[in-house]
Amino acid sequence: MNFEGFSGNPEVKRSLSLAFDEGRFPHAVLLEGSPGSGTDILSGILAKAAVCLAENERPCGRCPGCVKAAAGSHPDILTLDGDGNPRVFPVDAVREIRAGAYILPNEAPRKVYRLLGVHNMAEPSQNALLKVLEEPPENVIFLLTAFSASALLPTIRSRVQIFTLEDGGGSEEGRGEAAAVARAVVAPGEAELLFQTAPLIRDRDRLRAVLAQLFLLLRDAAVLRAGGNSSLSGESGAAAYLASKLTRKSLMLLLEETGRARRALEQNANAALLVTALCAGLREAAGKS
Repeated sequence: MNFEGFSGNPEVKRSLSLAFDEGRFPHAVLLEGSPGSGTDILSGILAKAAVCLAENERPCGRCPGCVKAAAGSHPDILTLDGDGNPRVFPVDAVREIRAGAYILPNEAPRKVYRLLGVHNMAEPSQNALLKVLEEPPENVIFLLTAFSASALLPTIRSRVQIFTLEDGGGSEEGRGEAAAVARAVVAPGEAELLFQTAPLIRDRDRLRAVLAQLFLLLRDAAVLRAGGNSSLSGESGAAAYLASKLTRKSLMLLLEETGRARRALEQNANAALLVTALCAGLREAAGKS
């Protein structure tokens, strides 16, 4: 499989390529990873490969299927972006997906539903999606992306094959500071969080590293809260502490706030305003406002 534009993650690439080449690609795949890990890019490559008409390596990038997929006009690829619009997954929209999945593809060998940011999908919508995942029609592939698989119902997770993408992560310094920030989020007052984040305003690289590590730490905590095991952050003690103090919903909201801050930083947002908004958002998400 041609993974041009998507770097790293050799094991994920190998597994996906092997499944695709041997004709046993899962009917539903969940790509989990933090902002910047490439979940959207990889889901796009997989969607393009699914509608590629070439006989050899796919996606070829030249056939009519690839050209239309690249232009966003392929009739057999439906994309809903929950990262761009968290309200894009109402129950009615998911029911339309469920009904449409049983209609044959227009041009391609298979139909693709690309659902981005499904951590923003409410439980009623997840239950509606579950029905089609339990009895998937032939020639249909569901490509889901999320910050963390733990954001989804256990019944959904059991019906999809999960691939975790590598995160660039931060420095050792960023790791320790992220743990301190995480503990400050659940402190009784807001002074500790303001104290821990104040130095980050003056150093964007340091802020970037801490946010990357904080995201991994929160994802570990969310997985632990859901009954799983994860140690992507290398801060198992801090992750366990957060998992014991916060609900699953709060942890997912914290992930969203951290992801939002990371995107804003890459868009050159003012560091002082960003950190101020982050502190307020984290405290509110943790139920401490």
